Amino acid sequence: MGKYDFDTPVNRRGTDSLKWDVKENELPMWVADMDFQTAPEIREAIADRLAHGVFGYSDITDKWYQAYQNWWKNRHGFEIEREWLIFSTGIIPSISSIVRKLTTPNEKVIIQTPVYNIFFNSIVNNGCRPLESPLIYKDGNYEMDLADLEEKMADPQASLMILCNPHNPVGRIWNKEELAKVGELAKKYGVTVISDEIHCDITIPGKSYVPFASVSETCKDVSITCIAPTKCFNIAGMQTSAVVVPNPFLRHKVWRGLNTDEVAEPNSFAQVVTEAAFNKGGQWLDEMREYVFTNRKIAEDFIEKEIPKLSIVHGEATYLLWIDISKLGKDSADVAAAIRAKTGLYITEGIEYGEAGRYFLRMNVACTRATLEDGLNRLKNGIKIYEKED
Repeated sequence: MGKYDFDTPVNRRGTDSLKWDVKENELPMWVADMDFQTAPEIREAIADRLAHGVFGYSDITDKWYQAYQNWWKNRHGFEIEREWLIFSTGIIPSISSIVRKLTTPNEKVIIQTPVYNIFFNSIVNNGCRPLESPLIYKDGNYEMDLADLEEKMADPQASLMILCNPHNPVGRIWNKEELAKVGELAKKYGVTVISDEIHCDITIPGKSYVPFASVSETCKDVSITCIAPTKCFNIAGMQTSAVVVPNPFLRHKVWRGLNTDEVAEPNSFAQVVTEAAFNKGGQWLDEMREYVFTNRKIAEDFIEKEIPKLSIVHGEATYLLWIDISKLGKDSADVAAAIRAKTGLYITEGIEYGEAGRYFLRMNVACTRATLEDGLNRLKNGIKIYEKED
């Protein structure tokens, strides 16, 4: 029995929750936030700061730098130097700012699809074009298509790549060899790599991810890494993250971009939650991972037994199931819409993540066991009704 409770439901309806702003009969298992309360150590730190009662402008503190440095050294074996760290209000604001700063309109930004859909927004909204390097999907697993990636990096109009490490939505933890190759190709063709590592601490118990910048001097030199406590501690609404840039030339560019876009100053709670998470939240995180990866196993077993036409891609990271529905022979947008209409289960169509996701669904299992059971049964019934009516 662990110290923390992940079974007691928290009613999130009527709390301005993006996820839970749905009809009464609907069950949202789509957007990537958890239904668990964050660690009590973080809530206590917020309460202490709240009690002070004054919420003016904040300076970045030594403790903020140390919290990141200690966590990455102790958890991931990567020593981050203080001057590499820049505060930002979020990973997506950072990525969008970096795209604006390091590209000119109509250039191309490489992404490995299927991938987090907001990457497309950060690229297109800033006048650039997504250049997709589809991952290889084989025998229920994903790997990088390094030959295709080299072809895309060789495009003189492509000077930037957004890497998702670990990968959302397919759940891959990229290994050192794969990441080293990305770094080598990037150096060869003059490409800067933005590594989005927000899911880095939601990994299968006993296994860590590999920070891209830790792999080699080459990777370090071409990299801009975006990290945060927000995804793994369920505090996304606190608007806090960091950008790690070892290369001084790139670091100045990124620093200028973030400051020009006014996303480089912390609110009154941004550092408080970061320090509490990284200094005191380790046990909560470990117990949450145990709970979530048990949920993943329960879902895999259920789908294998009860919905044999579907299959789950085995993931070592994230609390997001990537479900292969190709045997249905139907577009994910149609299937997801039908499931929602017939059962109230709200999950995400894979086509949101690029053409490579057309025959997949994404389902969030960071929830109580009771919610998971409800969601899986709705999925089963929804597929049954869909097939019957088709």
